Amino acid sequence: MGGRVSSDDRVAVLGAGACGLALAGHLALLGQRVTLYNRSGERLQPLRNAGGVRLRGAISGLGVLAEITADVRRTVVSAPLLLVAVPAYAHRDVAVAIAPWLTADHCVVLLPGRTGGALEVRAALTAVGVSSKVTVAETQTVLHTCRVDETQFAVDLHAVKRTVAVAALPADRTAAVVSTLAQLLPQFEAAPDVLHTSLGNVGCILHPAPTLLNTGWVETLRTQFLHYYEGITQSVGRVLERLDAERVAMARALGVQVPTAIQWLDDAYGARGDTLYDAIQSNPAYRRIAAPSSLHHRFLMEDIPTGLVPLTELASLVGVPCPLTELFIELGRAACGVDFRRCGRTLERMGLAGMSAEAVRAHVRT
Repeated sequence: MGGRVSSDDRVAVLGAGACGLALAGHLALLGQRVTLYNRSGERLQPLRNAGGVRLRGAISGLGVLAEITADVRRTVVSAPLLLVAVPAYAHRDVAVAIAPWLTADHCVVLLPGRTGGALEVRAALTAVGVSSKVTVAETQTVLHTCRVDETQFAVDLHAVKRTVAVAALPADRTAAVVSTLAQLLPQFEAAPDVLHTSLGNVGCILHPAPTLLNTGWVETLRTQFLHYYEGITQSVGRVLERLDAERVAMARALGVQVPTAIQWLDDAYGARGDTLYDAIQSNPAYRRIAAPSSLHHRFLMEDIPTGLVPLTELASLVGVPCPLTELFIELGRAACGVDFRRCGRTLERMGLAGMSAEAVRAHVRT
């Protein structure tokens, strides 16, 4: 897919969580005809009552949507560009749900893929017989830093990131995907391949470890605190820097150069600091982000199985030890009672079982 997006084309956003709502509302305010899909129709009723998505903060206004639906077939056939903004643990389910109506004209973009999203979706589509001509792509991160005010069903938009990397599977389709996305929003830029977007996943560094290191406060009902500004102290920041170093080292062993979390904060937000703690504290977009109020939160339920687990799976191909990453997977298992390895993105789920590191590099490019 690489043609221009005309005013008659619809763009479909799949997912009515904070990021899906922010994306749909933003695109609608820019004049795009947006179909918003969510599996639960009950979630959509406040949007139908309002006629669209109300944004507050960095962008304000009511983004009027062309259609709001819980009909997946109607969504897929209405738009060649499908922007999937659901938690990464639901990517496989979404792939199977949309598969019957996909054609060679469709482009499926995961926003974001977390680690291995495009690989898992491509493997799931192949397993149910979907043609490889359907383009699958992923972003390295979400575009919007946002939260939903459930009392008023409005999206508080804290920031729009300056750049968001995108890659397609295989890599020779990336230019066409970025050309299409850039017509909608200028922040999208090409990455060499999905290993770069997947191993550039900084969310799995910034989310699970601070949550687990603050478990006592998370589970104390009378306590509310800010995830980034208060939950990431200087000592927690030092732990995150070591965790991040494991990610960067294993990426390098796979032949992939990814920015450190400190560099990423500068690229995405213009937030700078000599240490990760300093960079986080200098980021105004994090000023009002509350910590989870439960361990059953996407910072663990998403970022461990689709972030930390696939990092260790890929690290096994290149023989790079990731002891701290392994530790937080096990801490998450112990605290949550969930076997994240069993439900996470393994090499098999990503369609990489039995491949060497060299074969994986070839797979994502050609």
